Amino acid sequence: MKDINRVTLVGRLTRDAELRYTNSGLQICKFSVAVNTSRKSGDSWTDEANFFDVVIMGRQAESIHRFLKKGKQVGIDGELRHDRWEQDGQKRSRVEVFAQFVQLLGGGSGGGGAGGGADRADEGAAYDAPVGEPDRFEDDVPF
Repeated sequence: MKDINRVTLVGRLTRDAELRYTNSGLQICKFSVAVNTSRKSGDSWTDEANFFDVVIMGRQAESIHRFLKKGKQVGIDGELRHDRWEQDGQKRSRVEVFAQFVQLLGGGSGGGGAGGGADRADEGAAYDAPVGEPDRFEDDVPF
């Protein structure tokens, strides 16, 4: 029997996405999302936010990063990755969402966002190039 490692999130970016390149030219886009939930505490409901670090790699990272602005709502499908390392003699670890599919949803909290009309034009645009498969888009922006 195989194990399952799958996560689906819908949330808002807590900051603009960062795009970097490895020495070999691989594109890596990192961003963080806040996912708001409510839970009952006594007779009332309490809102709380959970924060998740997300990584997307390859050409889709380069294509989508410019649309990933603070406050933008996104849907993410991927898997959890546990990263471990040692720093200054201390063992460190973190869990990140390794995105395989990112979908732009609603607009940002600022209305039009920094991209002007681009936020409305890209609503519903999806970038899907799972790890291990070749990129399926010939252009930088696949829509």
